[in-house]
Amino acid sequence: MTGTVIPLFDPASEAARATAAILEDTLHGDARGVVVDSPPGAGKSTLVVRAALELASAGRPLMVVAQTNAQVDDLVLRLAEKEPELPVGRLHSNDADPYDKALDGLPNVRKSAKAGELDGLDVVISTAAKWAHVKGVDPWRHAIVDEAYQMRSDALLAVAGLFERALFVGDPGQLDPFSVVGAEQWAGLSYDPSASAVSTLLAHNPELPQHRLPVSWRLPASAAPLVSGAFYPYTPFRSGTGAGDRRLAFGVPSDGSGPDRVLDEAAESGWGLLELPARHTPRTDPEAVRAVALVVRRLLDRGGASVSERSPDPVPLTADRLAVGTAHRDQAAAVRAALAELGVAGVTVDTANRLQGREFDVTVVLHPLSGRPDATAFHLETGRLCVLASRHRQACVVVCRAGVSELLDEHPSTEPVQLGVTVKFPDGWEANHAVLSHLEEHRVVWAP
Repeated sequence: MTGTVIPLFDPASEAARATAAILEDTLHGDARGVVVDSPPGAGKSTLVVRAALELASAGRPLMVVAQTNAQVDDLVLRLAEKEPELPVGRLHSNDADPYDKALDGLPNVRKSAKAGELDGLDVVISTAAKWAHVKGVDPWRHAIVDEAYQMRSDALLAVAGLFERALFVGDPGQLDPFSVVGAEQWAGLSYDPSASAVSTLLAHNPELPQHRLPVSWRLPASAAPLVSGAFYPYTPFRSGTGAGDRRLAFGVPSDGSGPDRVLDEAAESGWGLLELPARHTPRTDPEAVRAVALVVRRLLDRGGASVSERSPDPVPLTADRLAVGTAHRDQAAAVRAALAELGVAGVTVDTANRLQGREFDVTVVLHPLSGRPDATAFHLETGRLCVLASRHRQACVVVCRAGVSELLDEHPSTEPVQLGVTVKFPDGWEANHAVLSHLEEHRVVWAP
């Protein structure tokens, strides 16, 4: 009896096939919009640059919309690296320091605060906020909207008259668009200004072509199944690497302490949970903050080195390849101070909002619910936990006080049900349980 042969999953081939379909719809389709969902580290920026170059080479000038100045400057630098002769316009604000000074060394990049002065260039790039003030210009035939899920629909409405067709690229699992104004009065309406640009676009144009990138090149094989299952149940993805393709090892043996034991666990399995005793604490919990700092200090002291598909030879784990993620800015400030006391410099320490889109070899995360007496909507937000759990290429260590599972059970979601609002799945309550359940398999209990 002959069994069914299941073809092996080839990450490169699958990614290439998805990219080809996206570019076909973008360059040769007749739809006014094309939507691309991307998991963490799937190559969103690479796709944006590739699509921009293809459109420009086809004689179709385009505008590119990003959400922050850092994203804009990064795209300009990537385009210049790929095609040094391509005329690119960097539309910037009138601020004193409006763009990365690295752009001054690129002869093909023209910079201006006025869109009219960039007329005729193959590609013009700016933030959504700057594009919203552009008036009196002929519309571009094409646009690319980067990080489209982090763009509010009112921001899309403000720039929609500037282009005829657009490619929308973004990560549906990341943090929702930020708004300082309450939007309850618009909840459930198809034109809710606080909703993401993509959700509003698809509510009015459900027939638009939708694609997804199927491979994460950032997340290792140890992380992709958890992140995919917990945060992307409807758009699953695979890791671009196999179980043995990446390794993390230390030159100095463990001293038996909690931080060292959790680092050994993370090096072995890709995940580590350093669990402190259950306790209700201030937001800047001194013990948890110091535990985070000690984990980072030991990471550097033990001479960590990583092997990956990028380098078969061990690469030293330096401070610039490490990051600490928190939920709040005051927590990040407390960690920076604790690291300074331990003589650690050069490690990125920031909130999930600011770590979004970035990549490191190893991350250390202070769990958003650690030591809390309640589980608020802010701390349960799915995108926040997703960002914190998906920045690493090698391993992620989570520092958390015991009792979070019980806290979740005692505080089921009490958010009001609003008619017409699509329920976000998975919700933060479910995602937190899924992540904690996995982390418990890699738990190191420590009482500092």
